[in-house]
Amino acid sequence: MTAVPGAIQQRDKTTWAMKPRAPMGIVTPDELRRIADAAAAHDVHALKITSGQRLILLGIPEDRLASLQEALGPMGQLCRNYVQACPGTDHCSHAVQDSLAMGRQLEALVFGREFPAKVKLGVSACPFCCAESQVRDIGLVGRRKGWHVYVGGNSGTKPRVADLLATDLSDADALDLVRRFLDHYAATCVGKVRVARFVQQQGLEAIRTALGLPAPA
Repeated sequence: MTAVPGAIQQRDKTTWAMKPRAPMGIVTPDELRRIADAAAAHDVHALKITSGQRLILLGIPEDRLASLQEALGPMGQLCRNYVQACPGTDHCSHAVQDSLAMGRQLEALVFGREFPAKVKLGVSACPFCCAESQVRDIGLVGRRKGWHVYVGGNSGTKPRVADLLATDLSDADALDLVRRFLDHYAATCVGKVRVARFVQQQGLEAIRTALGLPAPA
């Protein structure tokens, strides 16, 4: 086990990978330079953009991990939970909700918190769902009247389309619902079970009841 929590051992069993913290895949030019300089100075073999809008540094010698993490500064704060989001109303002509602002609030909600298993969130500013919200543990999709909130999505070896938990919520109400759902998941989940399996085990209506949500019309 490495002394740097969050580092991932690679197939060769001698090198490691690290995912710098870049919420929603957004980095500034200065941050990109810092990552590149740190990678070059620590014998990183390659950098790859992942499907979850994250940057992964590959082939890191174990004895360089701690120094690399320090060189990355705030981006060296590793966390297995993450949020991906589309460009939203800041940039996209199709957007009807501010996905980046919502994504930043959700990132603050899950960063550094321990759950039974890793939690992936997707925030899409419109029904085109470019942030893959309906195959994420928790997904938000922007509609003209507010946010639709989904839970229990998953890709991987057992794909599952998320269940619709609530519709047309304000920013504050959507954020509060996600917080309450995560609290419920953390408090009642048995074992290291991902959200998709948790939702299947408990049932959507039982979750609605636990969260005090009205039955769908």
